[in-house]
Amino acid sequence: MLFITKFTKLALLAISLFSIPGLSTAAPQKSVIVSYPDDTPNDVVQQAMDAIKNAGGTITHEYKLIKGFAAKAPAQVLVTVQAWGNDYHAVIEEDQVVNANN
Repeated sequence: MLFITKFTKLALLAISLFSIPGLSTAAPQKSVIVSYPDDTPNDVVQQAMDAIKNAGGTITHEYKLIKGFAAKAPAQVLVTVQAWGNDYHAVIEEDQVVNANN
């Protein structure tokens, strides 16, 4: 079941415009991990992945133990994906190396 609000339609329109060649310059890509609460429907996660791909990003890994994925994506689409989180809030973190010191 897919819920499309007016905001979602506007966000998809904005993403579509960015994907038209010549309308935007290539935005720098950010490496991120996007995660959702365990009770998030799969179609919400899929909608976020589709938006990232449509904006010129790539999904680099889909996690099995948590609801989420790793991606390289333009910053603007990440803002859009996070704004969709009315019922299921996306946590977007920079993908980076973490060291544990003794």
